[in-house]
Amino acid sequence: MLLQVHDELVFDVVKEEQEKLTKMVQHEMENAFKMAVPLDVESGIGENWLEAH
Repeated sequence: MLLQVHDELVFDVVKEEQEKLTKMVQHEMENAFKMAVPLDVESGIGENWLEAH
């Protein structure tokens, strides 16, 4: 993880690991704390922050 900006996390990942890391981070973030309302996590991939959105 390179950076956290408000509610966003920025990672630098080799392409071969993108899918594996995306699934792991989404699972961990969605299940970090049990709440009555489920936490939804969105992800994006790009060469830079703008492309990932």
